[in-house]
Amino acid sequence: MAGPLTARPARRPAIAGLGITEMGRVYGRSAEDFAAEAVRLAVADAGLSLADVDGMLTNTGLTGGMGLGLQRRLQLRDLRLSSEIQAYGASAGAMVSYASMAVQAGMAETVVCVFADAPLTEGRRSSAAYAGRRAPVGFDALLPAAGLTSVNALYALAARRHMETYGTTSEQLGAIAVAQRQWAAKNPRAQLRDPITLDDHQNSRWIAEPLRLLDCCLVSNGGVAVVVTTAERAAHLPKPPVHVRGWAQSHPGYPEHRDSELGLRSGAAQSGPAALKMAGLSIADVTVAELYDCYTFTALLSLEDYGFCEKGEGGPFAASGALAPGGGRLAVNTGGGQLSSYYMWGMTPLSEAVIQARGKGGERQAPANDVVLVSGNGGILDHHSTLVLSPHADND
Repeated sequence: MAGPLTARPARRPAIAGLGITEMGRVYGRSAEDFAAEAVRLAVADAGLSLADVDGMLTNTGLTGGMGLGLQRRLQLRDLRLSSEIQAYGASAGAMVSYASMAVQAGMAETVVCVFADAPLTEGRRSSAAYAGRRAPVGFDALLPAAGLTSVNALYALAARRHMETYGTTSEQLGAIAVAQRQWAAKNPRAQLRDPITLDDHQNSRWIAEPLRLLDCCLVSNGGVAVVVTTAERAAHLPKPPVHVRGWAQSHPGYPEHRDSELGLRSGAAQSGPAALKMAGLSIADVTVAELYDCYTFTALLSLEDYGFCEKGEGGPFAASGALAPGGGRLAVNTGGGQLSSYYMWGMTPLSEAVIQARGKGGERQAPANDVVLVSGNGGILDHHSTLVLSPHADND
């Protein structure tokens, strides 16, 4: 695949704007309301106007209600690129990669990528946010008939397999939750900032064994958008450009029989090396990792499959304290991730990556931000995207 290294330096892609709405239990607004605000914020952050936008990619959460109609809402005219993208939690990485290819090829000059969702309803518990989906029929009903009635249960199945295979423990998963809460305490936008201990994790209730409440991500209303343009244009805008150095996707397609690698290997194993190769870098060059963490287990599996530790060593790696602030040379999920900051699918790791690459993380800023790896994960580990970002245009 032709990446930025093969493109003219002026046409290489860069993120020039970031827009984040109010996040969390924000009621009375639709997903499209959040999306429109996020786009306006991102465009203003880039020092541009809506009239400068000639491309838009949208991704809505499971509650829907936001898509191509956003163009009419924002009164955007004569777009050269417009599409809805859906790879669930891998969508943010996919949108940025498509936007990058579009500006690199000259198909568009300024592309907005936006995610928004509003699953929370005032007076209802977070657990009800994604309830009420239509019951499957036919062969699709076999999993629920076996007791796998929710996404939580399916991720629990994957985590249990990793535990049985490699000896991973609940306490090791808890170390991830504790470390990320320490990062979240430094993030003013985080929904949960109070410190937690490993005992708090072990005493939190089961959601689907072996996953406890503190192994699971938040539910949030809100929206996030980024502006992708050329490096040449970004260089003349007010905010420091974040160069998109590499991208890749992987869709493992786990078979539902004994050859499946569900729980043992994720799409990070394929998309990570591919994205780094495009960037002309290796995993040893990565200084910040913003990993998709819908569950603690997802972060652990990604650490292994990207090669930050050996396969099967994710548990001991997490328990060593390497993921906490000041824990080592690699800074991981510096905003608190989806476990403690906010849940905007792949836009959670992407937004924090942009902040870190700009050097604007404040108290939580990583000491080295030369290479920032961003992961996205969708479905039940079905879809994966990887981005490689940097404040530097090349390796010089």
